[in-house]
Amino acid sequence: MGVVTIPLSEEHLEKLKEKARSLQVTPEELLLASLEDLLSHSDEGFRQAMKHVLQKNKELYRRLAAGS
Repeated sequence: MGVVTIPLSEEHLEKLKEKARSLQVTPEELLLASLEDLLSHSDEGFRQAMKHVLQKNKELYRRLAAGS
């Protein structure tokens, strides 16, 4: 297992602790759950955005490919 250390301002650290307390987890558990969520959804979000852009510009791409 790897370890990552990040600097946090006192304000961010207090907000993190408050949020963790309200969810009845440790700050470390909250950060790990948030990171796991981010990493598991980032690819799907990108794919959806890419699909939307490609569909939206489909006619433009068709014309560009045809050379007109």
